[in-house]
Amino acid sequence: MRVIVAMALLTLSAAPAFAGQAEAQSCAAGLDANAKLIFTTALPQVAPGADLKGVVTDTTKSLVKAGQVPRGEARPAAEAAGQCLKLAMQ
Repeated sequence: MRVIVAMALLTLSAAPAFAGQAEAQSCAAGLDANAKLIFTTALPQVAPGADLKGVVTDTTKSLVKAGQVPRGEARPAAEAAGQCLKLAMQ
């Protein structure tokens, strides 16, 4: 009986996290290639309580330095990715 109650509680507590991830992925589907790359690279670092702006900034700088995101397109791509990543934190 305890196992069933524990499983039910875990399922209920995980549901909002899955909903946030689903919304974030849906949002990311509409991003351009640069923003999608930032989103995909930053997503594993995004968790409740994380410094989202710091994560997105560090990820974007790294991708620009690596030549994967053009410098002139980095800011709008990071802002767009950040909006989707914000959904993943919910």
